[in-house]
Amino acid sequence: MDAFVARQPIFDRKKALFAYELLFRNGLSNFVPDIDGDMATSSLLSSSFFTIGIEQITGGRKAFINFTENLIIQELPLLFPHEKTVVEVLEDVRPLETVLLALKKLSAKGYYLALDDFIFQKNLEPLIQLANLIKIDFRQTPISEIQKLLDSDHLKGKKLLAEKVETNSEFNQASEMGFHYFQGYFFCRPEIIKSKEIADSNISLLRILSEVNKPDSSFGEIEKMVTTDLSVSYKLLRYINSAFFNRKNEITSIKQALIYLGENELRRFISLITLSKIGASKPTELIRNACIRARFCELINSVSHCAESPDMLFTLGLFSNIDAILDKPMTEIMNHLPLSEKIISALVDNTGPLSAYLELIKTYEKGDWNPIPKLANQICIAEEVIPSLYREACNWSNALTG
Repeated sequence: MDAFVARQPIFDRKKALFAYELLFRNGLSNFVPDIDGDMATSSLLSSSFFTIGIEQITGGRKAFINFTENLIIQELPLLFPHEKTVVEVLEDVRPLETVLLALKKLSAKGYYLALDDFIFQKNLEPLIQLANLIKIDFRQTPISEIQKLLDSDHLKGKKLLAEKVETNSEFNQASEMGFHYFQGYFFCRPEIIKSKEIADSNISLLRILSEVNKPDSSFGEIEKMVTTDLSVSYKLLRYINSAFFNRKNEITSIKQALIYLGENELRRFISLITLSKIGASKPTELIRNACIRARFCELINSVSHCAESPDMLFTLGLFSNIDAILDKPMTEIMNHLPLSEKIISALVDNTGPLSAYLELIKTYEKGDWNPIPKLANQICIAEEVIPSLYREACNWSNALTG
């Protein structure tokens, strides 16, 4: 069975992507309960799952990975490239001599160390001294306690990460308190300003976005959008020659690129360019997230015997966080768009036949594994195909937004 792996973005103070935390179903111990030191087994494990799989999921970014006390002692992090790996020490790891020796070895080899769900205790000082970064749960820990900890000397010189930051106001508060990095889905939440109107230019772009994804839209018009815009043409050539397509020979002309892509893939490409223009002032990860959801929902059609059309599913995912991109309520945005009632009801009220598709990708990207079997059953797919769909969606999004 393919491994269930999701990613959660980590941002810096400018809301630029810093890294991803990787979320494994049942943790790494489920996959490697006994590391016996056999080099052949370790090499196979590293190349077939960890190295290749993680590279696909993270798109080359740093990966925060949780390690239990046992896996640290067994030096499992050494299977991962130190340039890309942040060793996340779980909150129940004890500062045993064997643990400290293993962490010192990892640190000496260039691994970045982070303490997860940190709550200060005197006996943790040896771990604190070794750590590069401290993660603090911004919702579970009272703000007064967090501030007291930040004002003390215990964490002096350490990078600080606020996790479970779910709103923009929480992000601003954590930033003002002195945190360097932020984890959570605050970037998917709109900062709604009542007096703010949707700009006419964005309304036009939204209509282009919805028209492009209609099955009966004109390919000739889509082609014209590419050939008459130099920046779009440049991005198309970069995309078509990216590692995603694994081409031996470089494509150097727009005409070649258009023929190679075909109508459906060109629609998807124009959708991204248009969405990027709408969300130019927003974190790139927000656009990347919309692309992953769109592609994931679309791919469900290929493995389900009861799925809606791929065009409808792609559009559903693409518009799933348009409220955060425009900082407007979803209901208001839908009033400007000629989308189907099925899509609108799923986006606005989370109801109707399409809501399960959106709920599935949202729960998966958060690593909320429990609802997945029921949701998979609702849309007629086998649970074990989901990881490969997610991985392919990430690959596609990485190629488009890289």
